[in-house]
Amino acid sequence: MALNARFLDRYDPLKGEMVQILTPDGACDEALRPDLSSDDLRVVFRHMVRARLVDRKGFSLQRQGRIGTYAPFEGQEAAQVGSAHALRKEDWIVPSYREAAAALVHGVPLTQVFTYLVGSEEGNRMPDDVRCLPYCIVVGSQPMHAVGLAWAAKMRREPSVAVAYFGDGATSEGDMHEAMNFASVFQVPCIFFCQNNQFAISLNRRSQSAGKTLAQRAIGYGMPGVLIDGNDLFAAYAVTSEAVQRARTGGGPSFIEALTYRIGAHTTSDDPTRYREDQEVNEWKKKDPIDRLRRYMGVLGIWSETWEKGVREEASAEIEAAVEAAEALPPPNPDDIFRYMFAELTPQLSEQREMLREMLRNEKR
Repeated sequence: MALNARFLDRYDPLKGEMVQILTPDGACDEALRPDLSSDDLRVVFRHMVRARLVDRKGFSLQRQGRIGTYAPFEGQEAAQVGSAHALRKEDWIVPSYREAAAALVHGVPLTQVFTYLVGSEEGNRMPDDVRCLPYCIVVGSQPMHAVGLAWAAKMRREPSVAVAYFGDGATSEGDMHEAMNFASVFQVPCIFFCQNNQFAISLNRRSQSAGKTLAQRAIGYGMPGVLIDGNDLFAAYAVTSEAVQRARTGGGPSFIEALTYRIGAHTTSDDPTRYREDQEVNEWKKKDPIDRLRRYMGVLGIWSETWEKGVREEASAEIEAAVEAAEALPPPNPDDIFRYMFAELTPQLSEQREMLREMLRNEKR
């Protein structure tokens, strides 16, 4: 995609203007449609379907007691797949705890995802040829890591770009200010990709910020900010592609706010019925990202029920094999909780480790 400011400088976040190319009913603004071939569309559709099946399997495993707390991402597939598809292999993605779809697109093996979910520290050991940092649980801290990677790339004169993924809740953290300010001052090739799923656990986005958009914050840091329909794969891919090219050619950082919705709970320990209405959830289900791409591909004649059934069966078999491989690994060692922070344990951590060991011994009696 040519760098012609089609999106980053054309849509005003202060006015709430939003980039939407593919509507919920599958209608497409062909003048803005990114250059994706029929084969490309089949690839990204396959990624989205597989991601949803992975997500539902993760939820099911937690309910069966086979994994710990799980953070579902159903409804956010277009934002993650579209943005990650715009990257090259040498680029970095820096995820939070809800970006399995983006990680898979970027090359993280499916077995690695489930290895992490079953509680093994090996799940955080990314393959050497995949530039993806481990999932980050601490809200809002990972953008600083992305800025560090981008700054290193600039100093080394490498053509790589770093993308930080985070939710709307992270924008309320001071770490975000530090990361965005540093990135803009030093003009590093970093993209801040905010998946605004509208709830920081139970806190509605409107209770976090009085601004019309989150993207408008970019203006204060001297970088472009743009709001996109986060359930529109075309918008996610096109705008991220432009931001990536801008960063790669020395233009500096950009902020993308993908307006989407978390269909499920914040995590499996959350009860979303306590803070939102079923009617709101049902309205967002009508904007499902997979449904709209399916409709568009159907119009083009490159989708069929038989083809999608094959996609689902292939993905399901791959998922079951990955789960089986992850669960066949040796059980996690509880000492791993303490092992990787310091070369020598601090007195406090040593005390806590002994407390955990004692508790586990008592449970076995």
